[in-house]
Amino acid sequence: MEKLTLSEAKEKFIQAWGALGSNWGISRTMAQIHALLLVSVEPLSAEDIMQTLGVSRGNVNMTLRELIDWGLVKREHKPGERKEFFVAEKNIFEAAKMIARERRKRELEPLLKVIAELKQVSPERSDDYDNFRTIVRDVERFAKNIDAALEKVVKSDESWFFSFFAKLFK
Repeated sequence: MEKLTLSEAKEKFIQAWGALGSNWGISRTMAQIHALLLVSVEPLSAEDIMQTLGVSRGNVNMTLRELIDWGLVKREHKPGERKEFFVAEKNIFEAAKMIARERRKRELEPLLKVIAELKQVSPERSDDYDNFRTIVRDVERFAKNIDAALEKVVKSDESWFFSFFAKLFK
């Protein structure tokens, strides 16, 4: 295998992270901006990001706001500069915890709220009702188990997390 230059390796990482992000249900651009900020030693401005990735100003600004909302990126100001600069959380374990926390808040909590409403369906004697009730109960149990697991991940430290998964895959 041929050795890559550092800039080729960074580009490959950014593309791979972008593809992974789309598989996880976030936009490719969001994942690529996150990846670019991860591999950048210096904070980057929106203009730097636009130029490097060939993405529009509006898309960069909207995506940076979302990454900030997720807790994955922070604004940074440089003395003497009027522009804002951005840095990513470099600790991948901390970033994973932030992602878990946000996914839990954005996906599981709303699902559990809907399930609580669905459990209030008026009872009746029918196979259709029994099937519906069983499915709702099973989805609730599954969602609560995932929620409990994510809660442990969010509250865990790195050594507990990796020892837990090491035991799982023995």
